[in-house]
Amino acid sequence: MKIILKEEVKNLGEVGTIKNVADGYARNYLLPRNLAVEASTKNVKQFEHLKKQILAKAEKIKKSSDDLAVKLSAIKLSIETQAGEEDKLFGSITTADIAEALSKQGIEVDKRKIAIEAPIKRLGTHNITVKLSQGVTAGVALEVIKKAE
Repeated sequence: MKIILKEEVKNLGEVGTIKNVADGYARNYLLPRNLAVEASTKNVKQFEHLKKQILAKAEKIKKSSDDLAVKLSAIKLSIETQAGEEDKLFGSITTADIAEALSKQGIEVDKRKIAIEAPIKRLGTHNITVKLSQGVTAGVALEVIKKAE
């Protein structure tokens, strides 16, 4: 079945790409989730018109992501937490903790977009990656400090 992708689908293609996929994949996955439409002549003409609008919207999102990446790179985030001997934390710093600290700074980021390479279980400075839209990433310096008792 020939389909036109309405959104980017991993391992399949970009927005606006016309692909030939298995009937079941299109009928059971792509079409119900509104990720694609069938590539009829009517839909192809209509999608060419909509493609311009989608590309303009994608450009706008990319620009706002770039602006957010610049803001995030300039921020030095710090989180206070309890720590024991040898600067080991009681527990670990999670993506939810980082998202909450960012929201206190006035920047709303979904916790699923925050990438931590390894669990943060020690005091000190750590590098965090925030994955924004369309391949735009930002690095954030996170300092974990001991809570005053």
